[in-house]
Amino acid sequence: MNSTLKTILAAAALCAPAAYAQFDLGRILDLGKKAADVAKSAQTATREFTQDEEVELGNGISAGLLGSMPLHPDERLQRYVNRVGRWVALQSERADLPWSFAVLDSETINAFAMPGGTVMVSHGLVKRLNSESELAGVLGHEIAHVLKKHQLAAIQSSAGTEIFASIGKEVAAHQIGRRGGGDAFGLKSAAANAGIEAVKNGVFLRPLDRSLEYEADRIGVVLAARAGYDPYGLVAALQMLQSAKGDDPGFTLFTTHPQPAERIAELEKVVPTVLEKYASQPQVEARFKQAVPK
Repeated sequence: MNSTLKTILAAAALCAPAAYAQFDLGRILDLGKKAADVAKSAQTATREFTQDEEVELGNGISAGLLGSMPLHPDERLQRYVNRVGRWVALQSERADLPWSFAVLDSETINAFAMPGGTVMVSHGLVKRLNSESELAGVLGHEIAHVLKKHQLAAIQSSAGTEIFASIGKEVAAHQIGRRGGGDAFGLKSAAANAGIEAVKNGVFLRPLDRSLEYEADRIGVVLAARAGYDPYGLVAALQMLQSAKGDDPGFTLFTTHPQPAERIAELEKVVPTVLEKYASQPQVEARFKQAVPK
């Protein structure tokens, strides 16, 4: 782990309130504990994963993603996004997941939700938002993907099952090596290699079905409202992205998500009738601007 990551983790441990679990990169990278069970069961990709298996799979993918895109060095920004995300996640039916939120040091416009509760957003996306309610809406959308296991289901039904088989081979080699007294890839290497392979093969960059994206939007605004934010935060974020899109090549979010105008149109079918009474909840602009320098 490089010095920048150590600094982020140390600062988070000292400064974040006890009510929030810290963004723990060590947890993300400590993939060996249950990797043998994950590898064994993942070869049967049609059966449902246990929660522990889901978390460990997400850890491997996270490690691969962090290998290609480092964390943003702003410690305060990391703590802030983690606090907001964890607070929104605590409003869900899967509050017991080991939720972690982080900002990637990338100026592209994107967000990623890994199975098991890890969510990453690019700095390019965060800095274009205008309030904490918008951030809560964006994170709520990604949290919803985890709640409904959208990515997990996509992996299980795609060529990603080949990645699972490779983990099994790595674990088998490790076990043979131990019996023979020789060296072989450890379980951490097996899971990390699977995560790197998933990123390289674009498994998590493939678009989800539009109906799943719309479902995540609907759940996201509900979670944000439960957390005390203006539920129109996500709508405002989508409007910003739509107006700012232009010819900016950094808007990679649009290659994995429906167009903002389409998402807004779907949200308008439910937000005014279901969540209008929560529209007076705060947007929290001042705190956002203090934590997110433009």
